[in-house]
Amino acid sequence: MRLKDKVIIVTGSTTGIGKAIAIRCVQEGARVVLHGLEADEGASVFASLGEENAVLHIQDLIEDDSAGRLVTLALTKFGKLDAVVNNAAWVVSGNIETVDAGFLRKVMEINAIAPYRMIRAALPELQRNKGNVLNVGSVNAYSGEPDLLPYSMSKGALMTMTRNLGDSLFREKGVRVNQINPGWVLTETETIRKREHGLADDWYRSLPNVYAPSGRIIAPAEIAAGAVFLLSDECGPVSGQVLDLEQYPFIGRNPPKDDSMFSSAKK
Repeated sequence: MRLKDKVIIVTGSTTGIGKAIAIRCVQEGARVVLHGLEADEGASVFASLGEENAVLHIQDLIEDDSAGRLVTLALTKFGKLDAVVNNAAWVVSGNIETVDAGFLRKVMEINAIAPYRMIRAALPELQRNKGNVLNVGSVNAYSGEPDLLPYSMSKGALMTMTRNLGDSLFREKGVRVNQINPGWVLTETETIRKREHGLADDWYRSLPNVYAPSGRIIAPAEIAAGAVFLLSDECGPVSGQVLDLEQYPFIGRNPPKDDSMFSSAKK
């Protein structure tokens, strides 16, 4: 049990990657604070984990009191807090012609500022327990695709924050901060998005080799496996690091133009 007796907040854990991370954390001996916007899905995850291992909070993270309420819930239910996983994000399309400043601010608020506020709220407890933070970013943080401009900008900001705080907080307070950057992951949301793009329900069974050398997309549980290492004590003093979790070298690779129908799929 690599996370035995740890208490971990996982934002955006009612579906997708966050859900997989929360489940894996409990399997590794942790207790988790589940969070999300989907009450029905959250109730299902909570029921599967059991009230001895989890507690659920439904609230939008951009609300002023949300981060503090999650920390208080962890302390009230489990008596401490050892780690925060900032997973909640808004995956949204847009480019310089379609996105105005107000829309961009909203994306930044959800994907970069909310994680910052979560870290600030949790910091006293994380310092007390020599805990850590795991931010969930995206391979799009490095530049992104033409129609993912606001999302890519927000994930770039998150990655810079990870590297900055991973240095300063570890030096000053003993709190590690790391990040995982998932690539293309077969989540519930991704399945719905591709259906909305006009693809068949079984689109993921026949993928261009350039995007899926293995013949399939990465599963959320595989991302969760990588998350566990960075959350665990066996990670040692590793801090300020970003781990890309994709099945091919993302940076510097230019896929063929005729495969662009799949290009918006990466987290």
